Amino acid sequence: MTQGSGAGARTRWLLRFLILFWLAAHGKAKALPALSPPVKRDQVRSGSLLVKTDKTGVFLPSPALETDVAIRVTGMVARTRVRQRFANAAGDCVEGVYVFPLPDGSAVDHMRLRIGDRVIDGEVREREEAKKVYEHAKSEGKKTSLLEQERPNIFTASVASIGANEEVEIEIEYQETLRFDAGKFHLRFPMVVGPRYTPGGTVLASADTGGGSGALAAASQGMGWASNSDRVPDASRITTAVLRPGETRVNPIRLRVELLPGVKLRKLESVTHAVRVDAAEASYAVALADQTLAADRDFELQWEPDLGSRPRPALFGETRDGQIYALLVVMPPDASSVPAARLSRETIFIIDTSGSMHGTSIDQARSALLFALERLAPEDRFNVIEFNSIMRRLYTESRRALPHAVAEAKAWVGKLQAGGGTEMLPALAAAFEGAESGSEVRQIVFMTDGGVGNEEELFGYIRKHLGRSRLFTVGIGSAPNSHFMTKAAEFGRGTFTYVGSVSEVQEKMGGLFRKLENPVLTDLRIDWDDATVEAWPARIPDLYAGEPIVIAARLSNPRGGATVAGQRGGESWSERVTLALSTDERGTDRLWARRKIGSLMDRIGEGADREKVKRDVIEVAVAHHLVSDFTSLVAVDLTPTLARGTVCVAKAVPVHLPAGWDYGHVFGEIPQTATPGPLSLLIGAACAAVAIVLRALSSGARS
Repeated sequence: MTQGSGAGARTRWLLRFLILFWLAAHGKAKALPALSPPVKRDQVRSGSLLVKTDKTGVFLPSPALETDVAIRVTGMVARTRVRQRFANAAGDCVEGVYVFPLPDGSAVDHMRLRIGDRVIDGEVREREEAKKVYEHAKSEGKKTSLLEQERPNIFTASVASIGANEEVEIEIEYQETLRFDAGKFHLRFPMVVGPRYTPGGTVLASADTGGGSGALAAASQGMGWASNSDRVPDASRITTAVLRPGETRVNPIRLRVELLPGVKLRKLESVTHAVRVDAAEASYAVALADQTLAADRDFELQWEPDLGSRPRPALFGETRDGQIYALLVVMPPDASSVPAARLSRETIFIIDTSGSMHGTSIDQARSALLFALERLAPEDRFNVIEFNSIMRRLYTESRRALPHAVAEAKAWVGKLQAGGGTEMLPALAAAFEGAESGSEVRQIVFMTDGGVGNEEELFGYIRKHLGRSRLFTVGIGSAPNSHFMTKAAEFGRGTFTYVGSVSEVQEKMGGLFRKLENPVLTDLRIDWDDATVEAWPARIPDLYAGEPIVIAARLSNPRGGATVAGQRGGESWSERVTLALSTDERGTDRLWARRKIGSLMDRIGEGADREKVKRDVIEVAVAHHLVSDFTSLVAVDLTPTLARGTVCVAKAVPVHLPAGWDYGHVFGEIPQTATPGPLSLLIGAACAAVAIVLRALSSGARS
């Protein structure tokens, strides 16, 4: 072989290498089959018990026998018990970490650990103290459990000293208020947490372990696959791992709802799962029709009261420890009774086209956006922004919604495809341009699955740059990030909508546009008879058609009530409500405490002193027995069941990707939704490969 032919052979080999490298980066090259991989904490999305291996920080999931969910609904309040049974069939003991989602804003107040005949109740302590108690009990061979909050909708339970051939039952209880919108009540139970995109540069971990959701003063090292970054300081605690394509498993879940609506119903259905319904005189028993369903999508139940039985403004409360805790339900007045001229407006549509939106999600988003474009009037102005790893606008600035412009926009939207990362911030920045000036109504409609880890950064940007805009979020897919959806809409002084399938687009988007076109009540205020009242949230949003707001209050006066007032159609409006005390235990005090904790945590993003907020949160959470960013539930069995220093081993279980998501577009393409890190690796490797090719060509030329 001559030198020239040798150089040509080397060049051909390197070119083949580059082609194969490109195919692998884009998820086209066939991957080697893999055994169920070890995972790290916060790498599971449905309830799974992770057990420790002999490698620090590396876990294998343990099989879950079953999950049992029991929900009791009374009026607008739901009480839920989540019970999961796990088995340790090995001949050795295990220590486990159980990661699970709960509804955003749920007040988690009880944890029980059942091992054989032993029942261990948890008590709330300051987070660092609870962790020390847990570690000390574990070192003494005692059975112990720890429940921590990672996000307002993601929690982690750790269980130590589970003996050989023992079954373990973990029970969590929480309280929440239901959502009422467009004439229907909505109950949502999350079953899956999708992978989160974690932008930013890597930072070193610190010893601070004080909570997620923006509560961290510095990076806190967790067990996830992503590195903590300057934009997501707890990325290692919230990133997730999923089943690879071809791997199958069903973690069966049994779910039932006892519904006591207090009124007759016109309609009762689940839009996400097939259910069985047994109706009695004043109650309904609802259960999943299939008890072997995979936990890969959120469960939602909807019911519509009879006409004339719709909720009315009300103030109901209960007495606890000498205090009155109440919920004020403010219903919007009938918009049809107020004739109002249609105001011209500017609407900016943002559509997420990142990798996690590939498949059914992007179909839903496109359909929703096309429906929205049809609702524009010629006097309106509009623009469309798409984002993945980059941001792209349809027009450089908003245009009148004339027929040719709308047709052009519809053609542009119809060609959108999903792939790449989830860089939300540039899209928000583009949408907020011009928000400080102008007189027309300015509305931003944000369609996304919310699969990001830098929520606090985005919330801060919304607070600072909202101006005269209003932000409305539309959750897309089988498991949208409810924390991002609700808080972004709250800070944006708008509201949120879920679209779970293409068949729901017309109903859900039609309801959203009725709100966009008719803000029913603005400049809302509440005048309480009780001067000592403490009510949350402190900032009251505008009231939109068909959707009430719920205020949680603590009062000292059992008599009196409140006057709700605001502007409706340019005129003053007010309504009087009187306090009605109940003898039933509804847990209103815990709902009030959870609202207060959420408002306190928001102050950190507004620049409040973190240590002061931490002290205030701990005081409220301990008094009301709640898990928070700064408090945890810990339980210890005082009797040791293992010898001091016993080393426990592990078993494995895989978990699911949210229904409708495509593994290759989330993890197999570069850049990917989950993290921008692989893009840097690809660029570096590609540059190195190109350098090798150029050197080979140069050597061949010299020869």
